[in-house]
Amino acid sequence: MYLYTYDGTFEGLLTVVFEAYERKAWPVSIARAYLVQPDMFGESITVVTDDQKASRVWSGLQKKLSVEAQQALYYAFLWEQKGYEMLVFDYIKLVFDSPVSIEGNYAAPCVLQLQQVHKQVHREKHRMEAFVRFQKTSDGLYFATIAPDFNVLPIVINHFEKRYADQRWVIYDLHRKYGAYYDLASTLLIDLEETGSKALQAVLLGNVLDEEEDKYKQLWQVYFDHVNIPERKNPKLHQRHMPKRYWKYLSEKQPKIDLKSERLM
Repeated sequence: MYLYTYDGTFEGLLTVVFEAYERKAWPVSIARAYLVQPDMFGESITVVTDDQKASRVWSGLQKKLSVEAQQALYYAFLWEQKGYEMLVFDYIKLVFDSPVSIEGNYAAPCVLQLQQVHKQVHREKHRMEAFVRFQKTSDGLYFATIAPDFNVLPIVINHFEKRYADQRWVIYDLHRKYGAYYDLASTLLIDLEETGSKALQAVLLGNVLDEEEDKYKQLWQVYFDHVNIPERKNPKLHQRHMPKRYWKYLSEKQPKIDLKSERLM
């Protein structure tokens, strides 16, 4: 029994694949090093990420997989649910061990599960792109927090770079404690504790918003109320397309603001 540990990166997981083939020691478990529990019944192998080894594995996969299948494999890594590392490993091993394409081999459990996971992560990506709402801070930065089920932040960045190319913005994942910061030129992945940015930390704690922010929120709520047609309300259909767990991101779902009295309605 071989238990592999790595640093939690996609390149690290690809390095695990390389090491397993080189050693001919197939894992029964793969876990991030800081999460692993000691196991007295197996041999633990700590893998240090090696970009060259990871690149060789990925180059081999590109020769045998379609672009869509490559995307599905990466989405499975972002899935981050129990056993996701072994799902990725089993799929890659099947790809390399098979003389023909395995993409349509749904009799193989890992192939079928990977396709299902791909759909789940893609759906979460689409919803994050649709439901994220930015708030403007006093220094002109637009800030939004998310808490997705899956680690979709890396795959929504491109959407927001194109849509808000003329604005500085931050999208911060509250579950995973990191974010993406766009500075009008490029996007960096950031950790607020590591950056030491008091301004960004203040935004995360819910203050230093622009004084006009409540007015914009009220305007959006008024617009939503006017385009809403009470006779066509269908709560079940509404929740199917917009589950309640996303409502916390939406201005139209927040308590209404009465700016005249400065009270919540």
